[in-house]
Amino acid sequence: MTERILVVNADDLGLTPGVSAGIVDAHRDGIVTSASLLAVAPGFGDAVARLGDAPDLGVGVHLAVVGEDPPLLGAREVPSLVGRRGDFRRSWRQFLPRAAAGQVDPDDLRREFAAQIARVRAAGVTPTHLDTHQHLHLWPLVQRVVVDLAVSEGIPAVRVPTSAARSPLGLYVRRLATTLRRNVHSAGLAHPDDFAGLDEAGALLLEPLTNAVDRLGRRGGRSAEIGCHPGRADDPERRRYRWGYAWPDELAALCSPTARTAVERAGFRLGSFAAL
Repeated sequence: MTERILVVNADDLGLTPGVSAGIVDAHRDGIVTSASLLAVAPGFGDAVARLGDAPDLGVGVHLAVVGEDPPLLGAREVPSLVGRRGDFRRSWRQFLPRAAAGQVDPDDLRREFAAQIARVRAAGVTPTHLDTHQHLHLWPLVQRVVVDLAVSEGIPAVRVPTSAARSPLGLYVRRLATTLRRNVHSAGLAHPDDFAGLDEAGALLLEPLTNAVDRLGRRGGRSAEIGCHPGRADDPERRRYRWGYAWPDELAALCSPTARTAVERAGFRLGSFAAL
């Protein structure tokens, strides 16, 4: 019987010390096998220091061109990515209309993403994969840059997020994911065959988590990824990120014996992107 791999990847490593500590907790005491490091975040240095307590945690780069934190490069170096104050647009809702209108320069994307990868590598981390904050690499313009960088930087895998939602947005995400999956495969890069966590982002509590594992198990792919967002409850620095996420509740779910039982029942072996 072919071995089936489940990557449980915690996003936003480095966002705050409480988020980074929660990710390490979820790896040590739960089912998290992988994390995506946010090079632009203020807690980057703290996160890198904490990786010493998690030597088996796979770490990729969570490439960002939206959010509350500024780019690594200056506004003159990446003018199409920033507003008047030199900050990223706050979310995909502001970024994608500009990208669709041809107002985002792919060379600016490439420069900023390359700088973020370089910062992660300079910290002594060898990236296992690339993904993006708010899944922006589903969009064709961003997708091309991310796939090209994965190849040129020798990073072996790329996340392919998708949606199970029965809605127009869910259908559109699945169409974008089909194109991304084809392009990642054509570039000779690894990727999980299936994904969950986009629809449940910030609310992957125990029941949604076990339902996601069961659903991925039934779909029969050789590999799958679940994206998640654990964090410790006591985290005053997280107040600046008003996302409404249930970070400590996700941490509790990921560390529950019920979650591990669900993984075993679905026929998966836990692993990082390196296992692909």
